[in-house]
Amino acid sequence: MMKTILAGLIAAATLATAAPAFAAACGNDGAGFDRWVADFKQQAPSKGISPAVLDRAFANVVYNRPTIRADRGQKSFKLSFDEFMKKRGGATIISRGKSMKKSNAALFASIERRYGVPAGPILAIWGMETGFGNYMGDQHTLSAVATLSYDCRRSAYFTEQLYAALQLVARGDLSTTAKGAAHGEIGQTQFLPLNVIRYGADGDGDGHIDMVRSRADALASTANFLKGHGWRTGAGYQQGEPNFVAIQGWNAATVYQQAIAYMGAQIDGG
Repeated sequence: MMKTILAGLIAAATLATAAPAFAAACGNDGAGFDRWVADFKQQAPSKGISPAVLDRAFANVVYNRPTIRADRGQKSFKLSFDEFMKKRGGATIISRGKSMKKSNAALFASIERRYGVPAGPILAIWGMETGFGNYMGDQHTLSAVATLSYDCRRSAYFTEQLYAALQLVARGDLSTTAKGAAHGEIGQTQFLPLNVIRYGADGDGDGHIDMVRSRADALASTANFLKGHGWRTGAGYQQGEPNFVAIQGWNAATVYQQAIAYMGAQIDGG
């Protein structure tokens, strides 16, 4: 019996040594990140990502400590609606939103015809997320997403985001040097990579979805996101109305949802 058990253990050890690693080990600090990257690059071609894309995408990827600090420091929205509006500059967003609606009237009319979403809530989102494209983040996007994919806290979720980011690189819709928010959010309305894959729209007709440099792409994609989350043409979007559900899909915080609805209504004219 002992010989049989020993033989079995030796065989199992031999198989374990010979078998490829099918899952890169996550970690909670940067010590194992380089090994994780090497393992990930071995696995990724089986998911349809070419070695050439992997080499380009990971050329400048590093373990991103600002991303980890931001992830560990997240706090729930505990402000009242009035406090939140003041902190986020709600009055300024409304004022500037009205101006942006006028100066981009043709674009917003086209988006509403296509998706059924009026300008107000899109402008409210645009204003709150990046100050109308002025503050899109300064963290290397691929490093941020790869770091969170490696990090054990939400590894599976962000591994999905990393594969989506690599698809965007492969099709020319994400630069390998792109910068954005700490969790890998991209562009003027801060889409995570998988949402670009699912809801990204070519608003300017150039054959690409550029969430950073194309205002039309970012805003059309935002409308498409809302439509994909149940937006109904012509229905209201305040709390208790049908389209508030779509706004809830944008952000889980109730006060954030309320702010989008309120500011959107003010921008749309009451």
